[in-house]
Amino acid sequence: MSVMNTFSGKKFDPMHMNSEDVSLEDLAHALSLLCRGGGHLQYFYSVGQHSINCMKEARARGWSKRIQLVCLLHDASEAYIADIIRPVKVHLSEYYKIESKIMDCILEKFGLDDLSEEENSRWKQIDDEILDHELRELMIGEKDRPIKPLASVPDMTEQNWRDVAEQFKTLAEALIREK
Repeated sequence: MSVMNTFSGKKFDPMHMNSEDVSLEDLAHALSLLCRGGGHLQYFYSVGQHSINCMKEARARGWSKRIQLVCLLHDASEAYIADIIRPVKVHLSEYYKIESKIMDCILEKFGLDDLSEEENSRWKQIDDEILDHELRELMIGEKDRPIKPLASVPDMTEQNWRDVAEQFKTLAEALIREK
């Protein structure tokens, strides 16, 4: 059995996770230290910051606390298995299976394991639209990328990872209480 050690001190086999292995502290910490785009950005911009921007976009659209929470958590599996850029990820069917299994544990942990097709469609839409804005802003070769208008203004400033982790955790705790 292969065991991973997490920031909070948990030890478990990520290939055999369950919802009890999931820790909000681990998610916030790891995602705040994980760079988007495989690190090929003009400066450090974390998966945690991306997730916060997605959540704030859902809030700006007036979508439910439940949708806001899933927008915040939609990349949470990457806290355990890292981020792989989309052009590569589509060729890794086993990665998708592992990612899906881990996301199932995360969604169960936070009471989101019964998402409807519409709810899944909404967070995916926001993820894609925020991604387009990120690419245009943060990647040199994407300055002319067409983007759809958003209801919010994503914060893509360079931020301290500790601040991102704290904001992620605070937002998640509030949404978990309110959903």
